[in-house]
Amino acid sequence: MKKVILSLDTGIDDAMALAYTIAKDELDLIGVVGTYGNVYTEQGAKNALALLKMLGKTDIPVFLGNDHAIDQDHFDRMEVSADIHGENGIGQVSIPAARRPVETTSGIDFIIEATKKYGKDLLVIATGPMTDLALVLQKYPTFKDEIGQVVIMGGALTVRGNVSPYAEANINQDPLAAKILFESGTPVIMVGLDVTMKTPIGLADTQKWRETQTTVGEKYADIVDYYIHIYDKYSPYLHGGSLHDPAAVCAAIHPEWFTFLSMHLTCETEGPSRGRTIGRLEDLRKAKPNVKVAIDIEADKVSRDICDSLEELFRK
Repeated sequence: MKKVILSLDTGIDDAMALAYTIAKDELDLIGVVGTYGNVYTEQGAKNALALLKMLGKTDIPVFLGNDHAIDQDHFDRMEVSADIHGENGIGQVSIPAARRPVETTSGIDFIIEATKKYGKDLLVIATGPMTDLALVLQKYPTFKDEIGQVVIMGGALTVRGNVSPYAEANINQDPLAAKILFESGTPVIMVGLDVTMKTPIGLADTQKWRETQTTVGEKYADIVDYYIHIYDKYSPYLHGGSLHDPAAVCAAIHPEWFTFLSMHLTCETEGPSRGRTIGRLEDLRKAKPNVKVAIDIEADKVSRDICDSLEELFRK
């Protein structure tokens, strides 16, 4: 069983990734680091605490990550993020707030200490910007050699981005952090728009959660229904929402359902292609690339496992 840290900018698909991680026996969630992106850092951590309470997992600590990109001094939430995830990040659904606070240790220090403790048995799954991972590498460079695996939801290699022709949203928040992570030698699996846009969730799936007649099942159905209806506005041709963040978790559990291309990856940080994830031309002849990019997916298997696992969790 892998020890897992989730780095979440807790919007709607992050909320699904959180529940999916808890649902899977292969994973032992030891902590959540709240970061910025879909929401502001404090709101992301607040959402994570409230969701964990609703899921009956109040023993899982939540930490604060950085609140802006490493080359910026502030963060302004994009209007589209508020539209897709709601002002509160969870589809405008009200759930009881957690009484317990976030931990006093920083999220960066938590990741470093967990790496020292668990080493190759530790898995970090980041479904927001890569800022905290870049800060970990700057503070503790041997992270790249000690960590078992980093899985990220982010990037677009073979398709256009979703915030520019080149950039996917998580990478776009902090391209320099992504560049630092990719070029560090850290073992990274990139699960980007190339595959996550293929993983559907629809109202028939959330109806099964509602039929569990549990508070958590009904609340999650309300949260994700908001997301599905927003997809009708932005991407009606998909006929449902996309399971971006939980698909990254699935890649850690079932890599056999994904096709990967090994690469020496980088991220462009300037100009009109800022945020573009692309191979390093100067490294094409080098052996042992450290990044595996998901370029295809058995989408039906992934979607079914995520939706069914959440239904089973909500019935407990």
